[in-house]
Amino acid sequence: MLAWGWYCLWLEPNLSDNALIQTPLHDLHLSLGARMMPFAGHALPVQYPAGLMAEHRHTRSAAGLFDVSHMGQIQLAGPNAARALETLIPMDVIGLGLNQQRYGLLLNDQGGIIDDLMLVNRGDHLWLVVNGACREADLAHIQARIGQQCQVIAMPAQALLALQGPLAVQVLARLVPGVADLVFMTGHAFVWLGHALYITRSGYTGEDGFEISVPAHAALALAQALLAQSEVQAIGLGARNSLRLEAGLCLYGQDIDTQTTPIEAGLSWAIQKVRRSGGERAGGFPGAAKILAQLDASQPLQRCRAGLKALERVPVREHTELRSPDGRRVGEVTSGLLGPSTDAPIAMAYVNAAFAHLGQRLNAMVRGKAVPMEVVAMPFVPNRYHRRSK
Repeated sequence: MLAWGWYCLWLEPNLSDNALIQTPLHDLHLSLGARMMPFAGHALPVQYPAGLMAEHRHTRSAAGLFDVSHMGQIQLAGPNAARALETLIPMDVIGLGLNQQRYGLLLNDQGGIIDDLMLVNRGDHLWLVVNGACREADLAHIQARIGQQCQVIAMPAQALLALQGPLAVQVLARLVPGVADLVFMTGHAFVWLGHALYITRSGYTGEDGFEISVPAHAALALAQALLAQSEVQAIGLGARNSLRLEAGLCLYGQDIDTQTTPIEAGLSWAIQKVRRSGGERAGGFPGAAKILAQLDASQPLQRCRAGLKALERVPVREHTELRSPDGRRVGEVTSGLLGPSTDAPIAMAYVNAAFAHLGQRLNAMVRGKAVPMEVVAMPFVPNRYHRRSK
């Protein structure tokens, strides 16, 4: 998400306060001294008085609570829902087990990414969580494409909270017994003080943690109960941005968009074997010919997403031009900052494929000065997801 001072593309400066949607936690954010900014039509907390660095480090060491209620929640119901959704995304939906979660990519007919999302098989329906800035367009797209094959139901009465960090599990288990049994990318229905919750063990920070779908009328009480735990602090979207970048995770509209294919973005791991060439249900999704050709290298990539680390202590921001050692333009940074955990400037960029191999030296042009950078593996900070023991 957005970081204070680094979020120019995210602002909607023409929106008045009266035009902004307030999440159920709006007054709580204000009472905690949050700096609020508009995003996707919502008033959201960018940071709290402790500041971005402190919030980032607290999430890495304890537990951070994020208000992500601006995200869109959608149900797809009916016996044909999974098969219908497979016509829009290149993921295995039909084979997704009960209460299993999967990362998904909604594609246009050219193979570009309309949005990235999370989907869960909840038994009698599929549950989708889409990006806040895309939620209305996603809903319209899904309704237009598969609305005759299944029910497409928006869920505006649901809020969404994310509790992230190494101590998240012990905190949430005090309030909701049983959550510790979840593993990464699984979910389950729970009840807290009579309120129906659906909790997945997932998040967008690289840490262990949970995302909690909660009725909007109960969100404030749940957030207050979590914040009453000594390990928990409220965290703004600025720290969420720095956390996700250190984790090597894409930000929609910045690192991926309608002009980017999943393969260019380095997201081929998200396309299961059954949807690839030779698979049982190969293709059948928008842009399949192009994407499958990129996957098997019959159509070589011209560019790809790469991780970069600066060799000097100079932060490199989005839109910074990248040049080869001999001065040719070979790419552009899409996300960049001084990583609070890496204690070094890091970035993601799209780079000409010939210059995207590990160890490649490139120069970022920052205010006319060449800042040396090196292509490195991602994530920049090892993830700590709670996976099933082997």
